[in-house]
Amino acid sequence: LKDGDVLVIAQKVISKAEGRRVGLQTVQVSAEAQALADKTDKDPRIVELILMESNKVLRHRPGLIVVEHKLGFVCANAGIDRSNVKQDEGSGDESVLLLPKDPDRSAREVRLVLEKATEQRIGVLIIDSHGRAWRNGTVGISIGFSGLPGIVDLRGDPDLFGYELKVTQIAAVD
Repeated sequence: LKDGDVLVIAQKVISKAEGRRVGLQTVQVSAEAQALADKTDKDPRIVELILMESNKVLRHRPGLIVVEHKLGFVCANAGIDRSNVKQDEGSGDESVLLLPKDPDRSAREVRLVLEKATEQRIGVLIIDSHGRAWRNGTVGISIGFSGLPGIVDLRGDPDLFGYELKVTQIAAVD
């Protein structure tokens, strides 16, 4: 690593390191989760976890629940994921990963350890894939960062033709 480098870490790496794996056999399903599972054709245990990880449900349809996550962003299924999560063979138990509890703290801790070890100033991003409204495909967004600005505010700066920018704020970490 060199001064100014940015290390990008997949959320799953952080979630696994922080013990955010949940065995579905341990989940107790509430009446609210069961009712929503019936409407969405989703596993009621996963719906329970979605509700636990969310401030509120914004929309739902079969196969999808869109929520405001406790971290503040809007996402599908509270970011809960089974993909790339090794399952315990033969036990029949299934596991899922939850998002990190505090991705900014996680990014800061990684950055401080690496800066101390390398004596270089770096940035760290923790990213996840999110869908986009009315568009197919997912994009990588930052859910946590440290060592670089999240927003670059260009309000008041001139554009190419000298016009003063009034609202331009760039989500640099995304």
